[in-house]
Amino acid sequence: MKLNLVISTLLLFVASVWSQDRGSYTIPGLGARKQAIIKSGGNSLDIAIAMLETDNMNAQYPYGDNKSQDSANFGIFKQNWFMIRSACSRFKGQKTAQWNNGAALNSNLGADIFCRHQSQEFYGFEKWFGGHRNGQSGISNPNTKDINNYKSAVLWIQKQIDSNSKYRTDNTRFWVTVPAI
Repeated sequence: MKLNLVISTLLLFVASVWSQDRGSYTIPGLGARKQAIIKSGGNSLDIAIAMLETDNMNAQYPYGDNKSQDSANFGIFKQNWFMIRSACSRFKGQKTAQWNNGAALNSNLGADIFCRHQSQEFYGFEKWFGGHRNGQSGISNPNTKDINNYKSAVLWIQKQIDSNSKYRTDNTRFWVTVPAI
């Protein structure tokens, strides 16, 4: 009997903690943005990544995400310049010093999505997450706790989106608490 009480209490605690680090709410106009992503070649994984990165799934954040060189982030996915210049045909072969060229993704949704897809194809699923979250060191070591937490958060959001077709077009934003780096 006491063991059942301990287990029940533990399960309630875990459920409470779990529910506090993720959830959903509505943002007026978000459905139109989701539809724009789909019409530009995106999928539920793209929506999930963008949803985790910014509330409105847009590139209206401080230039480069307050970073520079290979660490600078661009587009709705906040792709870092290292990944962009290494894997995206439009930027392939460019140097670290040319990082400002990545800003083109901030205003071209189709190019941003195409670049993310090229990058994932180039690196593969696991290494893409590693590099997206932690640059070159993440590509070398894509299985850190932080990278796995980030990937799990994105995949949880994608699972919610895929659970009901309305989530591809409505104003629901799913979120997971993931520390910024």
